[in-house]
Amino acid sequence: MSHASENPTGRIIAIGDTHGCIAALDAILKQIRPRPEDTIVALGDYIDRGPDSRGVIERMMSLAEHCRLVPLMGNHEEMMLAIRNGELEHMLDPWLSFGGEATLASFNCSHPRDIPTAHADFLRNCRLWHESARHIFMHAGYQANVPLEKQTPGELLWVSLRQSRPGPHMSGKTAIVGHTAQRDGQILDLGYLKCIDTCCYGDGWLTAMDVESGKIWQADKEGRLREG
Repeated sequence: MSHASENPTGRIIAIGDTHGCIAALDAILKQIRPRPEDTIVALGDYIDRGPDSRGVIERMMSLAEHCRLVPLMGNHEEMMLAIRNGELEHMLDPWLSFGGEATLASFNCSHPRDIPTAHADFLRNCRLWHESARHIFMHAGYQANVPLEKQTPGELLWVSLRQSRPGPHMSGKTAIVGHTAQRDGQILDLGYLKCIDTCCYGDGWLTAMDVESGKIWQADKEGRLREG
């Protein structure tokens, strides 16, 4: 569930919370044009809320054939998988209201257990964090003075930056996170931490960032690119 980089030679590009917005994801990928030497770190929350969670998962699965894909787990995936496995059956109704209805509709089914095994396995195999030479990546947040391998899933997947804003991580590396939707459509940049969830499923954007060069790509849920 964790991973340290092998110092790839290509670009390292993070993609924020997609939430079923396949048009935005396709528009972003068309601009990025991933190459085999590139690493794409997807920050989780592929499902729920937007119109095509199935399409987003399938696009991620196929993306792994064109570049080095590092898919991270999001809290929406964790909840759905726990319900699917029968561990949190009592959370079915809250999950449905949390965006799960849109996910089931995209699979044309009525319960997470009916989601195809290949799609569920892709989500189950997502990692909790990733590390490169100068950056650390996770869905939500971290404890500043705890090594990555000792962070809890609660911190990595669930804690909002509105609840708790950590200081710089002990690794000295810049954290790239999602989860806390920036509803103004602007990246939250604290220097040592950058949140690139810019609320695509709402009226914001899906954001991708080349973490070394700082280059940004953004598209809305209709697939329209942001200029500038």
